[in-house]
Amino acid sequence: MALLVTLIPVSSHASVFISVGFAPPPLPVYMQPPCPEPGLMWTPGYWAYGPDGYYWVPGAWVPAPYMGALWTPGYWGWATGLYVWHPGYWGRHVGYYGGVNYGFGYMGIGFVGGRWHGRDFEYNTAVMRVNRTVIRNTYVDRTIVNRRTVVNNRRVAFSGGPGGINHPPTAGERMAERDQHMARTSFQAQHANAARADRTSYFNVNHGRPNNLVAARPLGRNMNAAPGGRQGSQGQQRQFNQQRQFNQPQQRQFNQPQQRQFNQPQQRQLNQPQQRQFNQQRQADRVGQNPTYQSRPGRMAGQPSGYRQSPQSRPATQYRQAQQQHGAPQYRQAPQSRPAPEYRSAPRERGGPPPDRGQKGRK
Repeated sequence: MALLVTLIPVSSHASVFISVGFAPPPLPVYMQPPCPEPGLMWTPGYWAYGPDGYYWVPGAWVPAPYMGALWTPGYWGWATGLYVWHPGYWGRHVGYYGGVNYGFGYMGIGFVGGRWHGRDFEYNTAVMRVNRTVIRNTYVDRTIVNRRTVVNNRRVAFSGGPGGINHPPTAGERMAERDQHMARTSFQAQHANAARADRTSYFNVNHGRPNNLVAARPLGRNMNAAPGGRQGSQGQQRQFNQQRQFNQPQQRQFNQPQQRQFNQPQQRQLNQPQQRQFNQQRQADRVGQNPTYQSRPGRMAGQPSGYRQSPQSRPATQYRQAQQQHGAPQYRQAPQSRPAPEYRSAPRERGGPPPDRGQKGRK
């Protein structure tokens, strides 16, 4: 076995090519989970090779690393008596992946599951399953699906060699291979590592029927992908319910009245007992229940006998009762002042002497 497995470093994808002396198992049949939200790209499941042989990496929805990015799946290819793994990559166009029909848009030639339209990705619901209550950018095109499909009834997982798929790359796929590529994201790498650490994902344990055929949650939501389920009505319904629960608008959950509770007027809450006590004291002062008052109204404890309480501090009820008994005080209008009398001097007699203006009593 050690002679049949070799590792060849490749600098173009910052990864390694793995070559194995025996073919990978057939591709299992599974149901694609609906796309839970816009902008996610489907990455099909595949057989990888680890320390204990082939293991299954579940298919998963992955956020596109940049606008316009498309995923080219990896594939096993026959070369000089060995099966060599060609890793997948991101690019503007989908390149050659050996003609392997992974399904769900990757029908063997290119990608027919959707297209970019400006900043939005549109899903071809002829081959893609989406949550229509959330995703509105959809279309149906079955013609392109028929032209790009490579028939693979035996579910072969490798290209070339004895019993392999015989599909040479097209001109468009060769041009896409020369584009600028980006290796798998960190979410995809951790997803593959989690499958590698799972003993049930190995072929020598599951015999071609892995427990986790697809990831129940989109990659990037959590660092370790949640387990998926087998094909079947109950398993698919349970998986779909988990996705609906997970894909609820998290921003709304985080923005629930936590901010409102935090922004409550704490000063008012803290001052409510003090304000209530102050109001009770003021009421007690008004009705004369404050123990600091003496029995004699108008005199406070510790004040001299000549000190009286100002009229403003007297209970308001006394003023009201007095006003009801005696009525409102009536004010008389001050009499208008009369004009001062005019004093005139007595007329003098004609020919008489002028009036005496001398001292009084003089004869």
